[in-house]
Amino acid sequence: MKTKKTNGKNNYFIPLVQLFLVFFISLSVHAQDKKAKELLDQVTSKIKSYDNIVIDFKYSLNNTKENINQDSKGNVTMKGNQYVLNFMGVTKLFDGDKTYTIVPEDEEITISKINEKEDNAITPSKMLTFFNSGYKYTMDIVQDIKGRKIQYIKLVPTNTKDQRKEILLGIDIQTKHIYNLIEMGKKGTKTTLTVNSFKTNQPLSKNQFTFVKSKYPNYYINKLD
Repeated sequence: MKTKKTNGKNNYFIPLVQLFLVFFISLSVHAQDKKAKELLDQVTSKIKSYDNIVIDFKYSLNNTKENINQDSKGNVTMKGNQYVLNFMGVTKLFDGDKTYTIVPEDEEITISKINEKEDNAITPSKMLTFFNSGYKYTMDIVQDIKGRKIQYIKLVPTNTKDQRKEILLGIDIQTKHIYNLIEMGKKGTKTTLTVNSFKTNQPLSKNQFTFVKSKYPNYYINKLD
């Protein structure tokens, strides 16, 4: 049996998954701006109407002071509270009960069970409820991006301990789909998630969200629970 290995790429999944879930979580914040509420309701209605969603995205992390400038691409398939996320050569699969983090480079798989009762547990099932409170939001600028009208909504955390200064959620006015999300940190870090492709109601395999151990005969299995 192989000894446990570690890979720095796993560290990217925490901020990436959080940012990606905020993509949808942000839609359920309590109304503080009537126009913003109306637009968010339209986007939320659209998202709930789909059986599944498949997204190709670009993830950027920038901090001028620290001279950090990183770009990565990935994709995610979501259905209900299940998802498969591919990012930086790592696959993260959530089957509704357990999370499987698969790292081909290290031939390692980490299996963990998320406690839904934990307040800090960020899970797909909380996408439309996690940010029900804790933010002030208003309509922001409208930008013309490659012929698309993108309306931004600004969210500002009410908790002074929150390390995020503000979040800008960009929504395509015509399709009511999310175009991008920009998170500004108090220490100058800027993370951006941009949708390159947004597909819905795609034909999915029966095993799309099922972990099949036989596919990874030589992998080290690290069970955290």
